[in-house]
Order: sequence, then C-alpha cells, then structure tokens
Amino acid sequence: MRKLIFVLALTVTFLSISLGQEKTWKDWSKSEAEKILNNSAWGQTQTETDTSEMVYRPTAGGTGSIGRSDGSRAPTGTTSSMNNNRVDQGATNQAISVNYHIRLLSAKPVRQALMRVITIAQKSSSQELIEGLQAFVNRDFKDFIVVAVTIDSTDGRYSAPAQNAFNTATIGTVKNTAYLERKDGVRVFPIQYQAPINDGLGAKFIFPRRVDEREFLNEASGSFRFYCEMNSQLKLNVTFKMSDLSYNGKLEY
Repeated sequence: MRKLIFVLALTVTFLSISLGQEKTWKDWSKSEAEKILNNSAWGQTQTETDTSEMVYRPTAGGTGSIGRSDGSRAPTGTTSSMNNNRVDQGATNQAISVNYHIRLLSAKPVRQALMRVITIAQKSSSQELIEGLQAFVNRDFKDFIVVAVTIDSTDGRYSAPAQNAFNTATIGTVKNTAYLERKDGVRVFPIQYQAPINDGLGAKFIFPRRVDEREFLNEASGSFRFYCEMNSQLKLNVTFKMSDLSYNGKLEY
C-alpha cells in the first residue's frame, strides 16, 4: 500500500511539472511578465536615487535667484540642475528614484513578456491584434542583438532630462559611448540607434550578432555587459550571464 501511495504521489508530481511547463506566455500573469522584463536573466533595472531632498527645508520665494542645495543662492541668470531648482520646480522633501529598465529585446522571452503586458492592458483583444503580437514575438533576430531601455519615475521632473537624452540621441552620438563587452574585454559597438517612439519598447540599441564572421556571444562567453554613456550624468552599466539565458533549450539574447 505504501508503495502504491508513493507511485501515485510521484505521478501527480510529474503531472504537475508537465502542466507547468506547458504554460505559454499567453497565460502569464502581469506580475510574471513584469518580472521577466525588470528582474530576470533578460531584463534588469538600474535605479538612480537622489537623496538630496530627503531633509525638509523651506523653499524660499523670489525670482532673482535659484536656491542651491547647500542653502546658498546662485546669482541671477545661473542655470541650476533639476534637483536643486526648488523655486521653479518645487521641493520634493523625499528621495526620488529614476528607474532604467534595460532589456534584451532580441530575446524571445522579453518580447513575449512585453506582448503579454499589452494584451492584459487591453479590455478586449481582436484577432488582428493577437496576430500582430504573435508576429512580433516570432520575429527573427538572427543578425542583431537589440537592447531596449525604458524609463520611469515617481516624479516626472527627474525622469524628463533622461528621457530627453534618449529622445534626442542619434547613432552619431552613441556609436562610441555605448557597447556590449564580453568577459574577455572584447567590445562591439552599435550599428543603429532608434529613439523611443509610441510603442512602449523604449530606446533601441542595435548591435551586430556576428563579428568577423563569428557569433559575438556564445555559451563560452561567460558574461557580457551593456554600457551606455548618454551624457556625463547618465551612465548605464548592467551585466548579463550567458548561463542564465537558456530558454526552452536555446540561448536567447
């Protein structure tokens, strides 16, 4: 009897595992999809936090000068940074964070997660929309590695300058300041840059998948990092591990 119970329990366990593996991206919950986008092997979040406004200080009125963070006043006409411009922008009196979501858009699980978030947001999904989303998921990225960056913040005044940097950038301005770097130090630079448009995918850095007729990345690469310097204040630096990028028995990046 004990042996029979053990066999039945084992069968139920294997059945549960099998059913779990059959779950497709169309069945993911919003939280499951967002985890892949923001905290997974294919999607990471770099958060920059400004703590200069955490201590309450009264905001002085007047238009002749702008208050500095040390309490002094800048001369008339001086341009101050956003977090120090308490008169024009208003004080926050709290820490403000800007989140940079850095995703391997050329990896299928990222595209699946993005499409799942979109379908969940839709009150009703037409067949045309579903077919369009599926086409995007199935798109072939065999020639390119695409890194997408989106931005969000609890205070738009802080994210606006960063968003503007991505909106105004071109391949000419990022071709030497953005790159993928393997663990052995070899780098590849973008061949194309696409500024954000109204598609929810963010800014796109497009790199060649093959360099000198070889795959730039493979199982033996160990890891690689995405580095991007949009300006002296905005630098992104995240690392992806090749051993974590296996998806349905295939490397996805």
